[in-house]
Amino acid sequence: MSHQHHAAEQRDANASQPLKITLFLVLVIMVAEILGGVFSNSLALLSDAGHMLTDALALGLSLLAMNLARRPATATKTFGYLRAEIMAALANGVVLILISVVIFYEAYQRFQATATIKGPLMLIVAGIGLVANIIGLYLLRHGSRKSINVKAAFWHIIGDTMSSVGVIAAGIIIQLTGWTLADPILAIVIGVVILWGAVRIVKESLDILLESVPPHVEMKKVTAAIKRVSGVEDIHEIHIWTITSGVYALSAHLKITDRMVSQSSDIMTLVNRILASEFNITHTTLQLECENCPTGVECSLPPKKRK
Repeated sequence: MSHQHHAAEQRDANASQPLKITLFLVLVIMVAEILGGVFSNSLALLSDAGHMLTDALALGLSLLAMNLARRPATATKTFGYLRAEIMAALANGVVLILISVVIFYEAYQRFQATATIKGPLMLIVAGIGLVANIIGLYLLRHGSRKSINVKAAFWHIIGDTMSSVGVIAAGIIIQLTGWTLADPILAIVIGVVILWGAVRIVKESLDILLESVPPHVEMKKVTAAIKRVSGVEDIHEIHIWTITSGVYALSAHLKITDRMVSQSSDIMTLVNRILASEFNITHTTLQLECENCPTGVECSLPPKKRK
């Protein structure tokens, strides 16, 4: 497990600096949008500022989870704190869903009573926010492909970027036509985009916490690949799950032909090599069962763990 823990630790170390820079940008733009939203009376701008606030909390939570994940395993937490990032991603996803609900409600309120909106100020602040969000997307794009925790933060920034684009579009429409309903309409569009990303994050997080088979792995293909190894007759009690982003585990019972213990170890080595190269499964626990053992009795070969 030490190899996988080190890999996850190195990945988080590489992603933490972009998260810190993005957090700083989010805080600065949040303050600007709160002031701009108050003075321009723009719901879309204030909605984006509220989203920025939760983004700041989400990014802080992501950084905290990364720091926890670097802590070593203990006698009581044998996998360490690698699942901390999954819990952070789930929390961020739930918060995003709540944000979208609030945006929908506020937009409904605006449909009931229109408000006077100052388009020019709205446009200026939203433009500044858009530039900052694009920088944040650039900083987090690489880490989002490897960590669900960073992916959750990345989706927060995507939501902010869409918000900024929506606010700019609403500002232009209001400035040219005076049609103030463009503000709540585009706020709803923003809410839908945020909700879509949030549902995906929550689903992926729950799949990992429920120890579902990783999306890139097909159980039938794994079973077939293992059976290709000479000496393996059957495989059962197979379980495949995700420990944390990019760290996959497998446990299984292998029924093998009767042979010497040293040859049995060679089978396990080959199986582990196939699992790592073809499916990126690098943490395995394989238990061997001999063909000639009495029914219901397993051979006294100790399980071998991939380090």
